[in-house]
Amino acid sequence: MRKLMLIGIFIFLLFPETTFAEEVYSPERMEADLQGIQNQYELDVQIIGHTEEGKNIKAVKLGEGKRSILLVGSHHGREWLSSKLLMSMLEEYAGAYRAGKSVGGYSSALMDEVSIWFIPMLNPDGVSIQQGDLSNLSFIEKAAVWKMNRYSKNWSRWKANAKGIDLNRQYPAGWKEVMSDETKPTYQFYKGEHPLEAAEVKALADFTRKIDPLIAVSYHTSGREIFWHYQNKRENMARDYGIAKKTAEMTGYELTFPEKEAVGSGFTDWFITEFGRPGMTIELSYLVDETNPPMTVFPEEWKRNHFVGIMLVNEANLLHNN
Repeated sequence: MRKLMLIGIFIFLLFPETTFAEEVYSPERMEADLQGIQNQYELDVQIIGHTEEGKNIKAVKLGEGKRSILLVGSHHGREWLSSKLLMSMLEEYAGAYRAGKSVGGYSSALMDEVSIWFIPMLNPDGVSIQQGDLSNLSFIEKAAVWKMNRYSKNWSRWKANAKGIDLNRQYPAGWKEVMSDETKPTYQFYKGEHPLEAAEVKALADFTRKIDPLIAVSYHTSGREIFWHYQNKRENMARDYGIAKKTAEMTGYELTFPEKEAVGSGFTDWFITEFGRPGMTIELSYLVDETNPPMTVFPEEWKRNHFVGIMLVNEANLLHNN
């Protein structure tokens, strides 16, 4: 049996990497887009850490405000549509900010008071694996991820980072209470041996503490839904509901309401409890199963989310001044 398994791994690794027939938004494409935007608008781009495979995790600041909001994409490998959305938002807002033009009826000068920090792709390792690109992995690592993918070449379902950890189950808030059948690294749902174990999550948590944002949003796919209330303090509920409601009205997404036994360990769960400030998880796209939404849905999601960033800048400015 062991011999057959080794032969299977060898045969698998001999074949070229599987790639998507459909259009995807890859880490390489994001890097090229980011370089172009940085060159055009001279933005502040920082490397906030590295992935488990050593790739740079980049954050981009737009605006001169000392206070900020934070927008994060692609905690999960199969959710790269969120990276495409944030890069489109960055490019459009950067152009408006330089030209002094409004965005969706909001003055871009608001970013003189409250900046936007974008982290378009937190998990580029997972995105590459999900898109069938294993070229950055060693022979042994390829065999390991194949095992974590249950010996399937269907990479489209891959959600974890390169070490088989689900990054959005890695934050301290509610981590102990999260129950899962996955007790070792796999393509989805494994929460790790302890919170903040994954390099990507530790980098984001450290950076969030450093910039101390007034509002934080984590973009995901799928389901067109907004989560906003995890174990929120009673005195903050009305404030945070008001911001979430505006976001729901702008996007047309469903707004969730507090559940008595809500399970945490996600980024915005941690942000809400750690900082006592508004945090939202926004799910793009109609509901899909264990895969990515197609790129064809992007125009609709962009239309729905076009002005979310600048609206949240305005809300953060109001919070800061009150």
